Amino acid sequence: MKQVFNPYLPSYEYIPDGEPRVFDGRLYIYGSHDRFNGEVYCQNDYVCWSAPEDDLSDWRYEGVIFKKTQDPRNKDGSHALWAPDVCKGLDGKYYLYYCLDVLKEIGVAVADKPAGPYEFLDFVRHADGRILGTDGDTRQFDPGIFIDDDERIYLFSGNSPRYADMPNLDKNSQKMELERDMITLKSEPVENLPIITAAPGTEYEAHPFFEASSVRKINGKYYFIYSSTWMHELCWAVADSPLGEYRYGGVLVSNADIGADGNTEALNYRGNTHGSVAFVGGKWYVFYHRQTNRHFFSRQACAEEIYFDGEAFHQARITSCGLNGGPLSDEGTYEARIACHLYSKNGTTESLREQQDDNHPAFTQEGEDRENNPDQYINNMCDGATAGFRYFMFENAKNIEVMVRGTATGKFVVRDERAGNIVSEISVLPSEDWSSYGGGLNIESGKRPLYFTYEGEGYVDFKSFTLR
Repeated sequence: MKQVFNPYLPSYEYIPDGEPRVFDGRLYIYGSHDRFNGEVYCQNDYVCWSAPEDDLSDWRYEGVIFKKTQDPRNKDGSHALWAPDVCKGLDGKYYLYYCLDVLKEIGVAVADKPAGPYEFLDFVRHADGRILGTDGDTRQFDPGIFIDDDERIYLFSGNSPRYADMPNLDKNSQKMELERDMITLKSEPVENLPIITAAPGTEYEAHPFFEASSVRKINGKYYFIYSSTWMHELCWAVADSPLGEYRYGGVLVSNADIGADGNTEALNYRGNTHGSVAFVGGKWYVFYHRQTNRHFFSRQACAEEIYFDGEAFHQARITSCGLNGGPLSDEGTYEARIACHLYSKNGTTESLREQQDDNHPAFTQEGEDRENNPDQYINNMCDGATAGFRYFMFENAKNIEVMVRGTATGKFVVRDERAGNIVSEISVLPSEDWSSYGGGLNIESGKRPLYFTYEGEGYVDFKSFTLR
């Protein structure tokens, strides 16, 4: 097997909102589809990637599975396809549930195979035929579909104001049951989790529901995964039945690593996230996304192993080796884009251009959207900027080289923890072209991260490093 990193798809691929589903021995990722340097969320059509359960390094591009112009409301393609979900229906076909950006209805498409292609079927409807989301209904958003062992079918949906002083604007968290036709409501929507205006005084006060509904059944309990109002974190709640009362459980993952190991500091440029959990190859994984390019519109898919003790999930650390099954080798060349921590001398911000001045680094790329081999790298590491990579299994490496360019006159100080031992110092010089600089590596054996901090004048673009 090859090694696999975070983000786990090719560097040119921008798949946020990933919903992991296992069908017939393969793990499929259904997400929305951002554009590199996009102007808004989800500008591209839905595509799918899959990998065999027993080799999560072997990702296969399944192609376009549903085009935004296939929706009858969107013949001109002016609306974007937001976060979807997919299930295998009771008839053996596959059903895709989605919403179009600001429109309020849930569309349904159907296919004979997990990777489609999907054809538009209908909209989710009330029992009297009215389309859900119209005539004063709550706005539908981020549908999550779940079929229980007793063949009952449940649909979850919702979105919340981000701030407590914002109007609700017909937003809420909802749950409902569907008929076997996968479209018609068997029970009318009812409120699910508290949104930010209803959370004070409840167990959700510190983590109100925002969006990204997803449900999994584990050991007879029902686990509801959602994104909280703070956006950077995926949380979970648990109930005894799909439409029952969900009790707050905890945080699954933060794309800024806030809360992991008690950490209160954002260690990455944070933004919204969306995903779920999957049991694959005997392990639990949590799938989420990160921001790139100094905005929210070019997001990439990541995943981590997560510990489940039979009842509760324990927050995962974000890493560079997510689906690898263990630490990375201490021999080889690694792209800087797999850094799991990235911050400036003064910390981080939300991943927004208006919040990041010239002292902040960022993940970005050269080349157009979906070019097969763009140069993705960390841009603009100024004095004090740090890129962290975890984890490696150090056994033999004695030297380290960096591939960089820029106006830098200074050095990389490499440590074995954020504030750990200095294991190498690498001097770098100004260069318009990518250039290699190296030094010795004095690091103890074992599982360890590497943190690269630039110290000096000017800036450096960081493309890769090599361990020998």
